[in-house]
Amino acid sequence: MHLDPFTTLSWAYQLHYYLCFRTRWRKPIADHIQQSFHEICERNDYHLLKSRLYPDHARLLLSLKPTHRISDVILKIKSNSSIGAGFWQRGYLARSVGRVRIATVKSYIDAQSEHHGYANRLLPPVYRYVAESGGILRGAHSSFDLSHHLVFSTCRRRGVFDSLLGQELSSYWLRVASARGFAIDRITIVPDRTHMLVRIPPKISIEECALSLLNNGQYFVGRNEPQALVRAGIDSLWQPSAYAGTTGKVTTALVKKFLDGGWT
Repeated sequence: MHLDPFTTLSWAYQLHYYLCFRTRWRKPIADHIQQSFHEICERNDYHLLKSRLYPDHARLLLSLKPTHRISDVILKIKSNSSIGAGFWQRGYLARSVGRVRIATVKSYIDAQSEHHGYANRLLPPVYRYVAESGGILRGAHSSFDLSHHLVFSTCRRRGVFDSLLGQELSSYWLRVASARGFAIDRITIVPDRTHMLVRIPPKISIEECALSLLNNGQYFVGRNEPQALVRAGIDSLWQPSAYAGTTGKVTTALVKKFLDGGWT
């Protein structure tokens, strides 16, 4: 069965990132750099939630769109705020943060069977995957941890998946992630939706990651289990939409407090 791939998605999202980078040779930062950050973010459709300058480095908290790549964001901010060539050190730190901590997101993903009322069935149509250890991702000249909660729904919210098909799709997605250079740490699949926790490198946007998962998942089901779509009465596996939310070891609110000077 041929299913047309998605090229764009409608999004619900909340994507917050904490970024830190230093000056080269510990050069002092001028006060006007702060205004430069605001202007650069406004021009490029980044939302600067907070920023703070230190003698030799800058720390920023940004709200971004699913199409934004962290590596491109850093490049634009650095190149447009430099005072002469080579003002900023080459590397950077990038961390995802969010409304809730990552432990809460993991618990929420794991509890989808109970949340949607499948747990008490004799044969729950649910599949769960939890990575034994997080795969190591690499990015040039960067230290990063970029975790995202992704949610996909089936077309017209029709029930497509059982536990076996969920397991087969998850196994295929893990191979896709390995080939594309991102990692899936958790998956829960119920009949009409999937929740997962994915980590991406700075060179990949979360939209690129989501499109890869949606299109490869649709290809896999259309090729191997087309009868599941026929039974559901749909000619596309997914809704052309997704939810993405960042999460991390600390919350956005805590980072804001830190950048406001709540800690030294």
